[in-house]
Amino acid sequence: MAAFSNSSSNKESERFTRFLTVGAVGTVLDFCLLTLLKLAGLPTLIANSISFTAGLINNFTFNRLWTFNDVAQSNWKKQLVQFTAVSLVGLILNNIIVLSLENVFGIIFGQPEWGYLPAKVIATGVVVFWNYFANRIWTFKA
Repeated sequence: MAAFSNSSSNKESERFTRFLTVGAVGTVLDFCLLTLLKLAGLPTLIANSISFTAGLINNFTFNRLWTFNDVAQSNWKKQLVQFTAVSLVGLILNNIIVLSLENVFGIIFGQPEWGYLPAKVIATGVVVFWNYFANRIWTFKA
């Protein structure tokens, strides 16, 4: 029984590591696009929503093909809808955190126009756990 538990634990650790890797690529895409959109003059809410969506598309594709490839259903459209639903909750959480902390960090660092970046770091750290567990339990369940 212990060997099964250890093997299962190792597989889940590997899966979480893959999820974090895919998420890191999506996060870089998200942050770069967010910064470009903010520099182009878009409001934070719109820029953050667009950049988050670009990360979502990246993350769904690579999580389905690599992270959860052993449990991926043949119905990718259903999984995309589920992944999107989980991600929309993540987006709401992300926007609440970014918008709540943007001015605080702008004041703390004396650079109001850049306060969204540390706020985004915190939001990303919180939302990654929601996204993993919700997708693992619902979208890519065994």
